[in-house]
Amino acid sequence: MTSKIKLNVKGKNIERFIKRLKINNIDLLKIEYIKYNEINIIIYKKDYDKLLELKTIYDVNIENIYGIIKLREVINIYKYIAIFILFGIFILLFLSNVIFHVDVIHNDKELRTFLLNELENYGIKKYNFKKNYKELQDIKNDILNKYQDKIEWLEIEESGTSYIVRVEPRIIPDNEVSYEKQNVVASKSAIIKKIITKSGEVVKNINSYVNKGDIIISGNIYLNEELKDTIKADGTIYGEVWYNVKVEYPYVYSEIKEKDNYQDVYVLKIFNKEIEFTFNKFKDKKIEENIILKHNLLPISLVKQHQQEIETISLLLTSEEANDKAIIEAVKKMNEKLTEEERIINYKVLNSSVEEDKVIAEVFFTVYEDITSYSRIEEQQKNEKN
Repeated sequence: MTSKIKLNVKGKNIERFIKRLKINNIDLLKIEYIKYNEINIIIYKKDYDKLLELKTIYDVNIENIYGIIKLREVINIYKYIAIFILFGIFILLFLSNVIFHVDVIHNDKELRTFLLNELENYGIKKYNFKKNYKELQDIKNDILNKYQDKIEWLEIEESGTSYIVRVEPRIIPDNEVSYEKQNVVASKSAIIKKIITKSGEVVKNINSYVNKGDIIISGNIYLNEELKDTIKADGTIYGEVWYNVKVEYPYVYSEIKEKDNYQDVYVLKIFNKEIEFTFNKFKDKKIEENIILKHNLLPISLVKQHQQEIETISLLLTSEEANDKAIIEAVKKMNEKLTEEERIINYKVLNSSVEEDKVIAEVFFTVYEDITSYSRIEEQQKNEKN
């Protein structure tokens, strides 16, 4: 890295000039003869001024430089380009961590507006910084817990500088609605398996097929085909209903295993980066976080994290193993929709397809389910019978 200079020297009696340099203790690192009156030499940069004093009638020009002086020259030439590139990278990183669009996927405009406003309360809006995966999961779970009566399912996906929010509203079944005078009807097409009657007249038999809205327990009470009274029919109907569930399962299976290692760590958050004040960083961890200090304008905060070490176990499944797990996942999804009194009667795999990175299974379920619903008995119905 010592600075050196390559010089071109021209003049009469070049050998005399070389001797003069040696006598004056100038190290000649390399000599290259071009012509009888022209040479190229390499010397240390520190000897250059002394050589200029000795050159007299000789013509000396710098051909090249090496070492630290060369590096300085390159830096001097390219420093503005380097600054521009670094600034560009900074701007790119900055912009790639900013949200420019939030899109809620659903046909209901009122639901979209409600969810966009709710997400804004968590900082998910235009021109705010992105959240990390854990923050997104916490926000999703918090919204689901807060609005259990409105939202059935919610997913927040990051796509470039946008968030795509998919949502399914919770549909309150008709069997939660009760009328003063009513029939008990089927909430969906099914085969009747059990009828529990509290009041009213049963008009359908066990193992009979019913369509959605068919009366099973009537509130109209007849005697000898004459309508005597109209009451509030009540009861519970269980039926055999059918579902098709489609599930995708990847070949790369990951499982998270919790370890017994815990620690409390102070973390400085700057934009989308985190600086942990600890010498023992967990590679993977589960975090519970409390904010200590937070800037009102800039995305900078100091938090205390309670960390538990976790281990992610990844397995590469065969197509058969992935297919088996897809069926297990389908059964799990089906069971999540059922109450303690409801159950899966049977299931059958209708179709299973193998793709490059996943297996897609379509499973047909026969389910024992509460199909109770109610319909109002209008007064005009009673008058028509009279």
